[in-house]
Amino acid sequence: MTDAQDHDAPSPEHPAEHVTTLWVDADACPRAARDILVRAAERTATPTWFVANHQVPLPRSMHVKALSVPAGADAADQLIVERARPGDMVITSDLPLALEAIEKGALVMTSRGETLDANNIRAKVQMRDFMESMRSSGEHTGGPSAYGQREQRDFGNALDRWLAKARRPRPGA
Repeated sequence: MTDAQDHDAPSPEHPAEHVTTLWVDADACPRAARDILVRAAERTATPTWFVANHQVPLPRSMHVKALSVPAGADAADQLIVERARPGDMVITSDLPLALEAIEKGALVMTSRGETLDANNIRAKVQMRDFMESMRSSGEHTGGPSAYGQREQRDFGNALDRWLAKARRPRPGA
């Protein structure tokens, strides 16, 4: 695993021609979603960065890399927001990270294939905050459903649609 100073990682300091990149909040990414992402990155030659504060097992690949950040609250999120560029895709279920990425011009999808965008992110953050206050008052609100085959299929299909769209030539290009 490389550290956050990896010279191959795209960053604002390296303004070379931008290639659409996938940024994965790997701290909570389900293994099945990680496997889907790796296969898609290999198939489409899409640069994909798994960012975490722990070791993420990944196959050797030209297209799939890992960035390790120091342990600490939101260190991986901060690095993703710093490095993601408009048109990149961020894979996360972390709503505050999603909001920051969207504000920066990145596209956001959860590991369940749900698109988060300017039209729905603020309402989702507000609902998250409300549910958090309910839990802190002792209310049992439950959690997300298990990550099963349906969620994997929905994510894989949504990712494939996005990658196909990202690969289309732009008019006038």
